[in-house]
Amino acid sequence: MLGSYWESVTIFMGINCLMAVSLYIPMSAGLISLGQGGFMAIGAYLCAVLTKADVPFLPALAAGGCAAAIAGAVVGTPALRIRGIYVMILTLGFGEIVRVFFANFEPTGGASGMGGIRPLTTLWQVVAADGLALLLLWRIRHVRFGRAMIAIHEDDLAAETMGINLTRTKLLSFSLGALIAGIAGGFYAHQALFIDANQFDFSRSAIVFLYVILGGVANPFGPFVGAAIVTLLPEMLRFVQDWRMTVFGIALMVMAIWRPDGLLPAPRLRQR
Repeated sequence: MLGSYWESVTIFMGINCLMAVSLYIPMSAGLISLGQGGFMAIGAYLCAVLTKADVPFLPALAAGGCAAAIAGAVVGTPALRIRGIYVMILTLGFGEIVRVFFANFEPTGGASGMGGIRPLTTLWQVVAADGLALLLLWRIRHVRFGRAMIAIHEDDLAAETMGINLTRTKLLSFSLGALIAGIAGGFYAHQALFIDANQFDFSRSAIVFLYVILGGVANPFGPFVGAAIVTLLPEMLRFVQDWRMTVFGIALMVMAIWRPDGLLPAPRLRQR
């Protein structure tokens, strides 16, 4: 029973790592999204609906990710015309629209939520997805697309002057992040076995933002470390029962003061 409990915690930690990666990628291009919960909801609901219609899990998972990516492209297009806090407001509004839609969409249960979802998520599937996400982050930093994102993050005007296509790079990074969030949503739905719109509200997007900031924006391993700590620390503090969330909050404050740039520093570049 204890092993099953920790296996479930590990699966949720892996799903949270995917969500952290889904935000880390657009942040690398200077786009801060507070709508990752909305993309996760799209992937979760669509994947659950398809598996209930006897579609195999992996194709349903891919379909949910693709639907979230399309939504990301739709939201990302107007986001390219604005900057800074306005991108956050736009994506925050999108996340709330998705939440309200599913809360009132009766075919998926409406406000009562959707139950009866089959337990199809396995630990090895999530571990494999995290491994692929980590490989993606590592490779992105060594190809033209990744260098373009970093350049845009530092100074988009200078990047455009150097010939970087701002529209294509930003839109691709935003859609790629939405794709990963949709896949994470599919895994979540088939692990939680019950979903409702309130599980994907603003707090979901805010805590994903915490994963990335805590781990470190400048390091590709940062999202994984931040998600692991935020997921595991409250579970490890269960021995203090009612005080565990207070202790958890104090620990986060101490780490924020101690390492304001995140727990992992930027990796050193090899000299040529």
